[in-house]
Amino acid sequence: MESTLFATIVRFCRSKCHKAFKMKRNPRKVKWTKAFRKSHGKELAIDSTFELEKKRNVPVKYNRELWQNTIHAMKRIQEIRSRRQNQFIKQRLKAGKKLELKDDEKEVNQHIHLIEPRVTEEEMYNAALNKTKEKLKEKQKVLEVESMDMD
Repeated sequence: MESTLFATIVRFCRSKCHKAFKMKRNPRKVKWTKAFRKSHGKELAIDSTFELEKKRNVPVKYNRELWQNTIHAMKRIQEIRSRRQNQFIKQRLKAGKKLELKDDEKEVNQHIHLIEPRVTEEEMYNAALNKTKEKLKEKQKVLEVESMDMD
């Protein structure tokens, strides 16, 4: 715990955070902080589900039905938030996949001479047919030579 100039008490999750605070490091410039991740678009920062999480300093009279509805709403909000976060992560990863595809395409274009061309079934059939024709011609030649020798 640390009290600041304006008498606000600051709590830290670990000593690493406390030390960074004492060294007057800007959390938006330190890569491992939540503030950095949100300010650089690495995490979902603006979402309507965050509004429901805010602290309200208004006393509310106990009402069983209100509590039940609140708990039900909390579960629903958590589902919505997790779905939105997953969607956000997928969107971020799409850019990386596009870059990876471009890099792969560039590499293939640079080393195209190492890749054998794809052979279709028709070409394989024609190659096999040509081989059998050649073998038949060779056999015919051998038979002709043998028949000449016998004469």
